[in-house]
Amino acid sequence: MEDLLTELRAAVADVFAVYDVTTGYGGSRAVRLRGRFLIESSEAYERVAPRFKKLGHTPLFRREEEMDVILAVPGSLPGARPTRPWVAIALFLLTLASVLFAGSEMVGGTRPEGWLSPRGLLSGWPFALSLLSILAAHEMGHYFVSHRFGIPVSLPYFIPMPLNPLGTMGAVINMQGPPRDRRQLLAVGAAGPLAGLILAIPILILGLSLSEVRRIPGGPVLIEGNSLLYILLKFLIFGRYLPSGGMDVFLHPVAFAGWAGLMVTGMNLIPVGQLDGGHIAYALLGSRYMRWLNRLVIAALVALGFLWTGWFLWAGLLFLFSQRRTPLLDEVTQLDRPRQLLAMLAILLFILTFAPIPMRMG
Repeated sequence: MEDLLTELRAAVADVFAVYDVTTGYGGSRAVRLRGRFLIESSEAYERVAPRFKKLGHTPLFRREEEMDVILAVPGSLPGARPTRPWVAIALFLLTLASVLFAGSEMVGGTRPEGWLSPRGLLSGWPFALSLLSILAAHEMGHYFVSHRFGIPVSLPYFIPMPLNPLGTMGAVINMQGPPRDRRQLLAVGAAGPLAGLILAIPILILGLSLSEVRRIPGGPVLIEGNSLLYILLKFLIFGRYLPSGGMDVFLHPVAFAGWAGLMVTGMNLIPVGQLDGGHIAYALLGSRYMRWLNRLVIAALVALGFLWTGWFLWAGLLFLFSQRRTPLLDEVTQLDRPRQLLAMLAILLFILTFAPIPMRMG
């Protein structure tokens, strides 16, 4: 043990002034070194991590009682777990069929005499191509940024849902290892919504240009929810606020896919739990304030549930998943100014894309 302690001290000597050392920390085999950093903590982690790895340990940077702490935890970080590409491919193909079906319904391709035919199903391709492109861009944004930082992640898994108006419940990607610090967590969390919006906005503009403004019929009709960005784009194209005066825009399938892209972005940016917005908020605020924000947001969703009942389900699910958070290897390093601006941009996008009533029957 003495040899190990000497080696650990030597591994941090140029970046960390050690005040005291505790072995068997927390009832485990971890070693705690308390003191203060001599250089910026993010640079210190880059130096210390490979040195600890040679000693069979992983460094964790923490703050305790106004002091900097380096925990030397035995073992190495797990690498990427074996993936099953066939599962991802099978789910994507099922989702493609489901979204094609949803799109073909929009153009009348699923009438009893035609929906089972290839021609009837393929009539939904404009909607399917538009929506799946947006969802794929969102997930690949997470995927490529995670790989850029060396964070192991799974392939994107699409979720088919034939009874859903969109034909899908979106897609998920599983982070298989912890980000190093708040900066990486922010980048991974923001990459998905930004990548998705880069496609969703032009797709929505194209779709709106193909859509028509008509009188709302007397019978029940599904009316998509308005976000601030959606209102602005409709106003720029049609020169008026819609719906109003009994008139509304009847969306082309491509426009509906673009609107869905905005809706998915707004929901993912809700600042709570394991959502992208939760990761971004945690990176900006830290654990102390994030606990209170989780409670406030969930309470707000319960209140919004009286406007759209789907928020009750969201509030319940997010309450369950907000009890755990993504661990960080380095919890000392804060966001620098450029990354603070990135976090503020993500918050602005949430305000612009969030629809309090995602859809309703009018």
